[in-house]
Amino acid sequence: MQAIADLGDLRGKRVLVRSDLNVPLDGATITDDGRIRASVPTIKALSEAGARVIVCAHLGRPKGSPEDKYSLAPVATRLGELLGREVAFATDTVGESAKAAVEAAGEGDVVLLENLRFNPGETAKSADDRAEFAGQLAGLADAFVSDGFGVVHREQASVFDVARLLPSAVGGLVEAEVGVLRRLTTDPERPYAVVLGGAKVSDKLAVIDNLIQTADRLLIGGGMVFTFLKAQGHEVGKSLLEEDQVDTVKGYLEQAKDRGVEIVLPVDVIAATEFSAEAEHDVVTIDAIPADRMGLDIGPKSSELFADKLADCRTVFWNGPMGAFEMEPYAGGTAALAKALVDITAQGALTVVGGGDSAAAVRQLGFADDQFGHISTGGGASLEYLEGKDLPGLTVLDES
Repeated sequence: MQAIADLGDLRGKRVLVRSDLNVPLDGATITDDGRIRASVPTIKALSEAGARVIVCAHLGRPKGSPEDKYSLAPVATRLGELLGREVAFATDTVGESAKAAVEAAGEGDVVLLENLRFNPGETAKSADDRAEFAGQLAGLADAFVSDGFGVVHREQASVFDVARLLPSAVGGLVEAEVGVLRRLTTDPERPYAVVLGGAKVSDKLAVIDNLIQTADRLLIGGGMVFTFLKAQGHEVGKSLLEEDQVDTVKGYLEQAKDRGVEIVLPVDVIAATEFSAEAEHDVVTIDAIPADRMGLDIGPKSSELFADKLADCRTVFWNGPMGAFEMEPYAGGTAALAKALVDITAQGALTVVGGGDSAAAVRQLGFADDQFGHISTGGGASLEYLEGKDLPGLTVLDES
């Protein structure tokens, strides 16, 4: 893959940057600007090189037409604050507003286009429809920089097709993400532990299958753990359970045992009468989950166990919270895990927080990004990389 430096002198050139600015919003208020902050260095470097920077991104899942709640207007404001300069905002993607904003941009100026997914061509299944939209985007620019790691696993117009139409390079954010993930997959320093949480086992089947071949330990929490506990013969009450995956999980447990990979499961959970912060809840052992309760977090003894299993690790990848961290009674497990990672990071271990809910959780719980080795901007892309899949947004850059 070419780096930005390989594109030559960019002064006065129009450079289209695919960023990942898919941030959570409460109305027009950005509740976590981590992805915007992560995108700033590449945009700033291009601006300082004298390029006319055209940033494109998506937000949420609109259905191919404009929706006010998914507008990138609040992002343009925040991006300008972080860059320390005004960011011109185009109210469409490839229409008259976009063309006028790009035409008016001078050297070093930054333009943000409206949500790419307001155009159906961005995510179209038809290669011809994507190519048509990609051609319109490419017509705005002289070069392309791929810097949205959170979307490189998608074969979409602004990620994949545009790279085939313009001189293309990888941005600093994607370059850094790939560098970290290579350290996880190519001779990682051991012991190497992977912590998986979140709601469903089915979302992580492929990555579990692959990691059993490479990791020394797998620590399982979150809603997905109850399918593991069921596979071990435990009753899980009203906890989240994927009954159709129990046999698959039994196979993973056997495979891990045969390969000498340690799978660490909770020994206690916080079980509540319903999915609510106000619900009655208690700590129970995994063999005593009441039939009328659901597990919403790992318990305190499990938090201690997980911290102990991570204490000697030199490499850790974490994806998925340990419980329903959004509600204070069920945030303890995720907070304890984050603290354990902070501790081993200070001792020189490589700790990678795999984006998505994990990144949101550590920030919501008061941890700083620099307390960890790396916080990814792309949960899904990170997992697919660890599964060993080819990511279209990266393979196309290898071709260009």
